[in-house]
Amino acid sequence: MDHKGWHSRGFLPHFDSQDVVQFVTFRLADSLPKEAAIRLHHAAQPESLRDEFLDKGLGACWLKNDRVARLVEDALLIFDADRYRLHAWTIMPNHVHALLSIMAGYPLGAIISSWKRFTAREANIALGRQGEFWQADYWDRFIRNEHHFSTAQTYIDLNPVKAGLIKEPHLWPWGVLA
Repeated sequence: MDHKGWHSRGFLPHFDSQDVVQFVTFRLADSLPKEAAIRLHHAAQPESLRDEFLDKGLGACWLKNDRVARLVEDALLIFDADRYRLHAWTIMPNHVHALLSIMAGYPLGAIISSWKRFTAREANIALGRQGEFWQADYWDRFIRNEHHFSTAQTYIDLNPVKAGLIKEPHLWPWGVLA
């Protein structure tokens, strides 16, 4: 499969290339209420506001369930070093952050779609529910340099602390510390 470079699927702009590291965030379908989505659409700094909303733990927070968090983590790890190199990740109660380098022939959208499709099916079974699990789109930001990489990695490591879920990053079970 070819990498798409800059493209849009009608929602957010994405950049797909094997030549960059990507910081990706995807979230549960119910993690942002309609009024939050409207505010994001009109915000001067939507990424910061999005993170603030997500860290409030809105929605059903199905990723708090250890079985569901484990299956998401396993899905992230299964093709590490084969289709991508996973540098850092954290599974929050209603969203996931991942920092990864993409291998040739594995477009970013296909990787994210595979993660979300598999985990949605398995999580719905585990939770005894049906219906939409993940938000249709995802956010990605390509990493510009080593400083940006370090900043993204630190953000991922500290996200559970910033959200008030734990006091020290090493206490969070769903991710990896740099």
